[in-house]
Amino acid sequence: MLGNVRKTAAGPAPVWAWSVLGITVASMVAAYFLLPLNWFGPQRPVLSWTVLILALTLIAVLLLVQIWYVVTDREGTHPGIVILLLVCLSVLVFSAGYYGLAKEPGQFSGLHTRLDALYFTVVTLATVGYGDITAQGQTARVLVILQIVYNFVFLTAAATSLSRKVRSRLDKRLRRTGPR
Repeated sequence: MLGNVRKTAAGPAPVWAWSVLGITVASMVAAYFLLPLNWFGPQRPVLSWTVLILALTLIAVLLLVQIWYVVTDREGTHPGIVILLLVCLSVLVFSAGYYGLAKEPGQFSGLHTRLDALYFTVVTLATVGYGDITAQGQTARVLVILQIVYNFVFLTAAATSLSRKVRSRLDKRLRRTGPR
C-alpha cells in the first residue's frame, strides 16, 4: 500500500491524496496522545527497547523503499507523501520512547508529559536544543544519540532524494515550457 498512490494524468498527487495525508497524520497524533503507553518504561525495559527498535527498523526499511522509488523514478507512485507519513511516524515513535523513559527517575529533566516528549523530539529533530528539557541519564542520552543518528541517516537521505526529484521535475517542466 505504501507508495502506491497513483498519479493523475496531470502528474502531481491529487487533492484527495493530500487530504488522506492530513487525516492520517492527525490520526497518528491522536493515537499517540490517546493510546495507553503504560506498558512501556522502566518496569519493562526489554519490551520497551524491543518495540522501539523494531518500530524504527520498520520505518527505516519503508523509508529506504520510498527513497528507492525516488531514485529510480518509479512511475505511478508518490513517495513524497509516504515519506512525510514515515517522518511523522518516526517522530511519534521517538516521542513515545522518551515518554516511557522519562518515567525512570533521573533520565530527563523537564520531561513530564506526552506533549513534553513530542516537543523534545521535534526540538531534537530540528537541532534547536533550547535546553529546557535535557537528557540527564545515560540511557536517555543513548536514546537521544540514536535519534540524532537516525535523523542524520534516514531522514536526511529521504529529504535529499525528494529535493532532487523536485528539482528534476522543475528542470523538465522549464525545458518543456521554455523561459518566460
